[in-house]
Amino acid sequence: MEATIVETAITQKTRELCQMILDEPSMQALRQRIDTFMADEQTRAQYDGLIAKGQALQEKQQRSVALTGEEISDFEQHRDSLLSNPVARAFLDAQQELHQVQQSIQKYVSKTIELGRLPSEEELCGDCCGEHEHGCGCSH
Repeated sequence: MEATIVETAITQKTRELCQMILDEPSMQALRQRIDTFMADEQTRAQYDGLIAKGQALQEKQQRSVALTGEEISDFEQHRDSLLSNPVARAFLDAQQELHQVQQSIQKYVSKTIELGRLPSEEELCGDCCGEHEHGCGCSH
């Protein structure tokens, strides 16, 4: 019976956290950039085409088939074209930012469970950047 009570409390707090994330203005802005991309059929087709070209090139490489300069140049042209599209660029940036948020939340929760207490900033950042390097967004 106690496990059910604890599980319900954890579930409730998790739902509250999720709602706070959804209500966060920066998260809403990220979602808007993704929605703008999803509504733009031409940009989505451009993105899908680039992904397909990249996968085809990767498959050729995995079969040890040499790529031609023309194939590489064609891929790079399509990639540059996509990256110069502001809707696509905003989407790609938003995807990366969302991934970083997910990683941060996952790390915080995992570290809390591992330690049995709330982790310090040093404990959170120690795994990603070392004590003297910069790069994970902590204050080291």
